[in-house]
Amino acid sequence: MREPEASEPDTSEPTTGLRARLIDVGVDLVTREGAQALTLREIARRAGVSHGAPRRYFPTHLELLSAIARRGFAELAARTATATGDTPRTRISQLARIYLDFALQNPGMYELMFRHDLLESGHLGLRDTSLPLFGVLVELVGQVRPGTDARAVAGALWAQLHGLAQLWTWGSLQLATGADDFTHLLHTALDAHLGPEGER
Repeated sequence: MREPEASEPDTSEPTTGLRARLIDVGVDLVTREGAQALTLREIARRAGVSHGAPRRYFPTHLELLSAIARRGFAELAARTATATGDTPRTRISQLARIYLDFALQNPGMYELMFRHDLLESGHLGLRDTSLPLFGVLVELVGQVRPGTDARAVAGALWAQLHGLAQLWTWGSLQLATGADDFTHLLHTALDAHLGPEGER
């Protein structure tokens, strides 16, 4: 067996090690340059392997993107696990702020995480990672507003938070409202869906 030439990438690394490195490179790339930069070729180049190497561990581009997005959901779940509060309403407020902070600090990862094709595909159990986060919100909304369709209210609140995050990232809300902080907008959104905080 011939020795690999110096110009050839070393792909003898254990599968688990290279698989993790490809994901690490993808996470770094999406953080620095956004979701549009996540091509198989670029991830392979930055990982120092041939452009075909990722397909040994991720047969499709979608599977690699799902694995990268799964890291984002894991980080978001870890952050939301730190939320505390004396009441369900207070806890929802904390979760909402954590969610917005994550979205604004990680716009590339945030965009990737909520791509419909990744969530719909079911690759790597991505829905199993994301849906429990929504389930927590539904449960808390049900405690704050008993007798309502908690799933629908939670969905509407999530949609508003998502829109707030996106419009704030684009700078549109700052321009339209003159606000330099999203706190007041967040409280207004929560009041609209849950009622004023003093009532709960």
